[in-house]
Amino acid sequence: MIRRLLLIIAALACMGAAASDPAERLADPAKEARARTLFTQIRCVVCQNQSIDESDADLARDLRVTVRRQIAQGWSDAQIRAFLVGRYGEFILLKPQWSLGNAALWLTPFLIVLVGGGVFLARLRTNQTLGEALTADEEARMKQIHDI
Repeated sequence: MIRRLLLIIAALACMGAAASDPAERLADPAKEARARTLFTQIRCVVCQNQSIDESDADLARDLRVTVRRQIAQGWSDAQIRAFLVGRYGEFILLKPQWSLGNAALWLTPFLIVLVGGGVFLARLRTNQTLGEALTADEEARMKQIHDI
């Protein structure tokens, strides 16, 4: 029983340590909720597999402060994303925006496999049709080899 209580206290302490500093939070709960939603969509460029909401890196904290400041100044979510993409590149977004360049990146491996398969099948068919007929001596030799 005591072990469970200590485990719960330790877990709550860890969760509290991961939470943002209350002094950084916006006074308006709606704006703070909007900021928290944006935090989950922005990649920590130090950790790379975490959002700035999950990361403890100093840069992630700075980005959270920047996003909160921009929300307090009345920036829209699209303006904040555009600012971050302009500064850090599209990599900063955990879900990149659809663009022709991104589509090319995602579709190129499939196209390579399709083209490779097409070339393979074409070569296979070409090799089958280009095969010359065996001469009578070659046919006799082949039957002799198979009969052995």
